[in-house]
Amino acid sequence: MIKLKDLLIEKKLRVFDFDDTLVKTDSKIYVTNNGKTKTLTPGEYAIYKPKSDDEFDFKDFNDVIKPKQIKPIMKVFRKIVGATGKRKINILTARGNYKPIKKFLSDIGFPGIYIVALDSSNPQDKADWIEDKIKKGYDDVVFWDDSSKNIKVVDKLRKKYPDTKIKTQLVRY
Repeated sequence: MIKLKDLLIEKKLRVFDFDDTLVKTDSKIYVTNNGKTKTLTPGEYAIYKPKSDDEFDFKDFNDVIKPKQIKPIMKVFRKIVGATGKRKINILTARGNYKPIKKFLSDIGFPGIYIVALDSSNPQDKADWIEDKIKKGYDDVVFWDDSSKNIKVVDKLRKKYPDTKIKTQLVRY
């Protein structure tokens, strides 16, 4: 006897952050406060606690500057891209411009990966994007990110969608 659940096909979504998850770059974030400017790496920015009068400049994120692949997670990425079966693979980045990432991925052999440039460092924006995909029927979601803030907000989706498999992976390299 065939059960209904056996007929349902999972819709798999695999989501990777870019900076400091798949690739380390020399791109910096410039923070100006009281006329003094300092630079942060994407990793430092992920844990930075902004002050109310901070001004941010993300000009470096118009390019992928001196990219170095983070080998352990790139190995996972390659395996998932090459796996059999149907799954949607996305890069979900806080950057405002997807084109440099698209070019980088194409140059290393991944021309068809869809990139979402949120133009926002607000962790809730990543969770909202993933939630939108869950509402569109994705019921098996895995999310890799180097920011514990981003992981925490996506983890909250588990309570809201108990029938959806949601796995998060905090990437440390």
